[in-house]
Amino acid sequence: MSDKAKLQIGDNSYEFPLVKGTENEVAINIQTLRVATNGVITIDPGYKNTGSCESAVTFLDGEKGILRYRGYAIEELAEKADFLETAYALIFGNLPTKVELEKFHSDIKSHSLVDDDVRKILEAFPKTAHPMGVLSSLTSALTAFNPSSVDINSREEMYSAIVRILAKFPVLVGWTMRKKKGLHLNYGKNSLGYVENIMYMMFKQPNEDFEVNPIIKNALDKLLILHADHEQNCSTSTVRIVGSSHAGLFASLSAGISALWGPLHGGANQAVLEMLEAIKEDGGDTKKYMAKAKDKNDPFRLMGFGHRVYKNFDPRAKIIKKAADEVLNDLGVNDPILEIAKGLEQEALSDPYFVDRKLYPNVDFYSGIIYRAMGIPTDMFTVMFALGRLPGWIAQWKEMRLRKEPIGRPRQIYTGENYREFVDLEKR
Repeated sequence: MSDKAKLQIGDNSYEFPLVKGTENEVAINIQTLRVATNGVITIDPGYKNTGSCESAVTFLDGEKGILRYRGYAIEELAEKADFLETAYALIFGNLPTKVELEKFHSDIKSHSLVDDDVRKILEAFPKTAHPMGVLSSLTSALTAFNPSSVDINSREEMYSAIVRILAKFPVLVGWTMRKKKGLHLNYGKNSLGYVENIMYMMFKQPNEDFEVNPIIKNALDKLLILHADHEQNCSTSTVRIVGSSHAGLFASLSAGISALWGPLHGGANQAVLEMLEAIKEDGGDTKKYMAKAKDKNDPFRLMGFGHRVYKNFDPRAKIIKKAADEVLNDLGVNDPILEIAKGLEQEALSDPYFVDRKLYPNVDFYSGIIYRAMGIPTDMFTVMFALGRLPGWIAQWKEMRLRKEPIGRPRQIYTGENYREFVDLEKR
């Protein structure tokens, strides 16, 4: 393959260098396009064919169903690592040694207290406020309580900012859920692991002792790992572009949370449960709704099946399906919504229409089922997604700042009115 690409515009020919990634991905570097062609730009709505950066964090091959963090296969991480190990690998580039992991966890625990004024901000929200709006606001508010900007050239300052947000974010998640449920706000316990503390802060009842269910803990660990990063998706791109203006880490993360909120992104697992609720209200006939999904003239959309990126089975869904089965069996939940979900899953996995089109259940489908079985409110599902995605956002923000990437500034093709003469108010 030539190391250059040629572009013909009218009678003029231009050459641009090719960039090749470590997994043999190829891109045309058009940084000089506008200057070389005297104003010509590319247009790519949704940026489906545009690489915004070079990144060493996550590799994704949607055709082959491959997902790797820092080179580590998602299957091995989900089986052999815990969430904190995975977070360390994403942020710092390698899996930690035992000493590094213990220090990382200890440093996180030492920063786990949240300024009490943040609690007052939370109390000002009504119970009806959507948890994602609450979480985004509280994350942004942390900036006010940690006002010093991070010197990206100082490893100590970067590390301190990273452990602070990893420490405080689970507290905000727990508080957000407890506020919704009308429970008192609490902190974790230093004797517990990172994921066990998340469970404690969310589920501890004031009149009961708390015991960690190992099957629930295992499923939550896996869910958080599977959501930890996913290349340059909407929320990650948002974190990077906000950070490119040299906005701080907390502010950039708050923007990422808002981007994740949408039903086409992180809100997909909430949309799955809302769809299941609607099917239940209509009698629970799964065959009827599978037929509606196959009817091109029917507006019904089957949520939680297929994936925008993966053209084969979502590798994350393969992993979490087993955990979902274990959780449902262990808890013995008798829930008609979950029975409908099982019915849809079985029909999709056996119906040639869905199999031929590779419309398999994705990670959003199974994560919604698990969160429902755990007793997490539906509108908290995307908050759990954000909790998992936190280390990926941090890693991407850190990489972008250390590489001194320029401020994000897309171009446009103007399609509005040409020059129009101003008409005085009296003459309009």
